[in-house]
Amino acid sequence: MRKRKLLLSALLAIAAIGTITCNHASALNKMERTLPHTDYYFGDTVGVSVIGHASLYLTYQRTTIAVDPYSAQADYAKLPAADIILITHEHADHYDPKALREVTRPFTVFVAPPRVAKLLEQDGFGDHTIITLGNGDNTLMNPDLKHISIEAVPAYNTLRLKPDGEPYHPAGYGNGYMVTLGTHRIYIAGDTEQTPEMAAMAGTIDIAFLPKNLPYTMTDAEFVAAAKALKPKVLYPYHFFDIDREALRRALDGEGIIVK
Repeated sequence: MRKRKLLLSALLAIAAIGTITCNHASALNKMERTLPHTDYYFGDTVGVSVIGHASLYLTYQRTTIAVDPYSAQADYAKLPAADIILITHEHADHYDPKALREVTRPFTVFVAPPRVAKLLEQDGFGDHTIITLGNGDNTLMNPDLKHISIEAVPAYNTLRLKPDGEPYHPAGYGNGYMVTLGTHRIYIAGDTEQTPEMAAMAGTIDIAFLPKNLPYTMTDAEFVAAAKALKPKVLYPYHFFDIDREALRRALDGEGIIVK
């Protein structure tokens, strides 16, 4: 009997050590999974963390939103898990299953255009909630994610064509997103040129992410024209290969736009 008690005590001690070790590892993992520099807006209620290229995070209340996670831009194993993941389209620098797996948890909700929704199913994310939005569709998120709505906005090329004459991003191929957090509107343009749908949102945007690169999106001059038409309060150039921020700021001087 004494041997059994000693054995039981030993097993309980090992289990306790294992639990402590697991909890310690979990705590370390949680500590490591932090965002890089975050800009806060609107009484610190909305956070913006730029990861690189077209990848970014938005935070609002207790909700974390990841946009187009891309492994080439960061080690996503060290970035926070996402409550919502927005994917604009299926190109490899926007739809990256490796990065998605690092930040997906059982509670994660995907928002994606139809073509990407099919890829998510094929790539093993089918047990998650996948909200499929075509251009113009709008969803009021799960009631647990209060005060958040997302609208799919057209993102496409008319001028930028591949050698075969097809646009790099045909109309209806992918989405930009209008993310409304409480009363604050954040426009994530996706891969697009200046479009009539973009111009129609003039004066309604708090924060905008506009792309600036060739041959896939806009020239610097087109980027400036789009920003002047859109008139966001805060403007983040993104999806660029190179950038002269000071030149862009000079070009937008007097427009009342903060260029980040």
